[in-house]
Amino acid sequence: MSKKKAKLLVLTSTYPRWLGDYEPGFVHELSKRLTQEFEVTVLCPRSKGASSLEFIDDVRIIRFRYAPSPFESLIHNGGIIGNIKANPLKATLLPLLILGQFFAFLKIIIAWKPDVIHAHWLIPQGLMAAMFSVLGCKVPFLVTSHGADLYSLRSSIFQKLKRFVARRANACTVVSRAMLEEARRIDIACQEITVEPMGVDLSGRFVNDPAVARSNNEILFVGRLVEKKGLKYLLDAMPGILSNHPAAKLIVVGFGPEEANLKDQASNLSLDNSVEFVGAVEQHELPQYYQRACVFVAPFVRAEGGDQEGLGLVLVEALGCGCKVVVSKLPAVEDVIEHTSSVTVVPPGDPRAITSAVSQMLKPVECSGDRTSEWQSSEQLKLCFDWNHVATRYATKLKRISQR
Repeated sequence: MSKKKAKLLVLTSTYPRWLGDYEPGFVHELSKRLTQEFEVTVLCPRSKGASSLEFIDDVRIIRFRYAPSPFESLIHNGGIIGNIKANPLKATLLPLLILGQFFAFLKIIIAWKPDVIHAHWLIPQGLMAAMFSVLGCKVPFLVTSHGADLYSLRSSIFQKLKRFVARRANACTVVSRAMLEEARRIDIACQEITVEPMGVDLSGRFVNDPAVARSNNEILFVGRLVEKKGLKYLLDAMPGILSNHPAAKLIVVGFGPEEANLKDQASNLSLDNSVEFVGAVEQHELPQYYQRACVFVAPFVRAEGGDQEGLGLVLVEALGCGCKVVVSKLPAVEDVIEHTSSVTVVPPGDPRAITSAVSQMLKPVECSGDRTSEWQSSEQLKLCFDWNHVATRYATKLKRISQR
């Protein structure tokens, strides 16, 4: 007779709205792998068109209401911080989100009685778990910070709330070493704090495919269209790139609150025939873009409010597909680039440096050939980022704190 699985409650804001959704799916990718060890329930906000209760990949998903359906728009298409920046009126939805999560959390704690909680993001999910621990909830919890929650929300009250969450948590994880340094800098003290990234499917999905012809002139950007992704600087670099390589073409895969402004920028730079905004793409379609592109550019910057990339798993996706990479030199990317020679690093927010680096790569000799390369044979990087290894480490950590 098989042993009964422990009950794991996952708290998150960002989550796919349905099977095949283009929203970031890393919380679901981890959750579905944790079903090998746990009975998993995910609690997340509802969005228009999404089911309030469903099972996907053996994960039970409960989506709570926090506003009338047409107004449930705080989370998706840019994330909480990006959406509020694009439309400050959406900040009025934040108290409703917290209130809705409070009652949904209370209901599931009483009815389902989880054995352990995994809260993604310090605020608001980690804060919710911490508040309930003060109110007498004895369920141990792990909180994971992904970047925006740590780097932004910099006022004194938010800093105090982050410290409060960390003190109440049984364990904390951050997704890069740079974030660990930032947590220590702002005095985030936890019983146990370690670096544990999210993962990439380097075994089946994000792999090099020799059958896909590599372009000699295609530049690729993948990411949410928000300030910290830095697409505006890549667009500024395009006229210089085109002067060196007139046939160059930039493919932009992504969506977000900055989309209209970025399209206007491209038009003002007379790039209508050289830049294609593809929009949102489902996860299973992404590899073909990486496999075809000559160079992938991640022009990350630190946003005005302090937000910056927590890790940049798009770099791992691109490298897994054999694509050369140009990336801005931010602390978080060090965890990826230390393992490969297939990356060119440029200063953040420097279009001229991007122009130079990309122009050098847009040569037939640079874009042709098999890109399985030294990187994909690196067992060290696979150990760091392949989902199978990542999920095993999280399962071990969750089981350990659940037994305290």
